[in-house]
Amino acid sequence: MTDVSIDINADLGEFEESLANGTDFELMRYITSANVACGGHAGNEQSMRQTLSGARQLKVAVGAHPGYPDPANFGRVESPHSPLEIEGSVGQQIAALAKIAGCLDLRLVHVKPHGALYHAANTNREVALAIGRAVKAINPQFVMVGQAGSSALEVWHSMGLRFAAEAFADRAYEPDGTLRKRTLSGALLDDPALAAQQAIDIAVRHRVIASDGSELTVEANTICIHSDTPGSVAIAREVNQRLKAAGARVQGLS
Repeated sequence: MTDVSIDINADLGEFEESLANGTDFELMRYITSANVACGGHAGNEQSMRQTLSGARQLKVAVGAHPGYPDPANFGRVESPHSPLEIEGSVGQQIAALAKIAGCLDLRLVHVKPHGALYHAANTNREVALAIGRAVKAINPQFVMVGQAGSSALEVWHSMGLRFAAEAFADRAYEPDGTLRKRTLSGALLDDPALAAQQAIDIAVRHRVIASDGSELTVEANTICIHSDTPGSVAIAREVNQRLKAAGARVQGLS
């Protein structure tokens, strides 16, 4: 048994099929924070409203999941947008979600960039600053979610923003601490038992075993499960149950 508190988050509202067949709703039963796609890489008014309504019903904390405005590439290709353009786009996406949330009497808690924008913030200080400015202009109390150990978290902290360090249950890590590219074998941990073990290692032991077998130190406040990982509901259920069995308090960032 251990005395740790951990959030479980997932990116939702990204696929019409997952909304229509109930996968997103079922996934929300086992997470504590939902990152809602808000019109950049995916998402529209209908999907935002449906996702937020489900989160309200299941008492899941909600946050914005802005990405590059590039649905053709699902926001997974780095864009040549200027920092000013990124700031404007991110601000518009968060504002759109916040407006719908307000109509449902919901309060946004956090902001987590998506895909290539998330990774660009780790490597490009100007991108991280642009995202931070957009967030501060809307609500400086939002919690910024970024990869544990990343420079993006340092930038947002320097701007006076709150932040949560994120690690991943369903993604393999390279020895340098980066996520294994999705195009490589073994990038996804789609076995619920393996993902749950990695989640426990992160939350309880503050470590991750990299693809070469080496051990990385990871200090995380929240653990992500991707909704598009095959079997995501089974993974989330196993992660949630195993964390609780290990004595962890599974609770939202708020």
